[in-house]
Amino acid sequence: MPQHTQSQFHSSFNSRGALSSLTTRHLSGSLKYFTAICLLSLLAGCSQKFSDVNDTVKLAILGESDIQKSSEDILALPYASMYAQIEDGPQAFMVLALAENEPLFSHTVQPSSTLHTDQPLRLKWLSSDKGMLATENGRLVKTLNLPFGNLLYSQSVSSDPLMIGLHKASTPLQWQRKIDWQPGYHFGYKLNSHFQNEGQATIEINGQPVTALHFSEHVSVDALKVSYTNNFWIDPNTGAVLKSKQKIAPGLPFIELTLLKPYS
Repeated sequence: MPQHTQSQFHSSFNSRGALSSLTTRHLSGSLKYFTAICLLSLLAGCSQKFSDVNDTVKLAILGESDIQKSSEDILALPYASMYAQIEDGPQAFMVLALAENEPLFSHTVQPSSTLHTDQPLRLKWLSSDKGMLATENGRLVKTLNLPFGNLLYSQSVSSDPLMIGLHKASTPLQWQRKIDWQPGYHFGYKLNSHFQNEGQATIEINGQPVTALHFSEHVSVDALKVSYTNNFWIDPNTGAVLKSKQKIAPGLPFIELTLLKPYS
């Protein structure tokens, strides 16, 4: 049964400090954190082709919030990257630190009659203040070290329409999953999603206009009598998410993500 603390659910969260710039007192902790990430990436066989793992750590530590990089700088970097912004807070530049296949059943639980070995690729992005965002097919599925709260776990019994590809006419537009989040004791809440094609839109990436398909995702959490809307802008040909604005959990703010350089 889902559990939650009512007073904690209705408390307000301050988003302006999220993914903020690095301070001196955080530097020691950041070094330890990023060193651990690098060791994990070596052990896990991260397939991103970093020219030097130490350069990745340095880039993440020295990155700044509310930053705007030129398209030349972004393309010149040998790392996948994106912008992240929490509501009206500062814009952070994030780099990909780890790409890994999640163990089967950790995210999507397939019924026995439809078992398959496809595993979503989980991308873990780092900011300068030790914040981490984990995405699968453009969806936020886990966060770490965010000041207002974190998404701990996401599980579904069917494939996310973002993974199948919303650009395909055959992709289901209904979906369910369960999530856990903090602060408080929020476990096993069921989210019901309905996707709607909002038509073609032009977005800006790296200073250039890009044609995308805009899909809204209307999410309802019946146990809390809460609903909200996520938005995704996808590539019309591949279905890859180019930009999104997602609420990671009820009571927490929206996070806007803009993919600058995709993982390859």
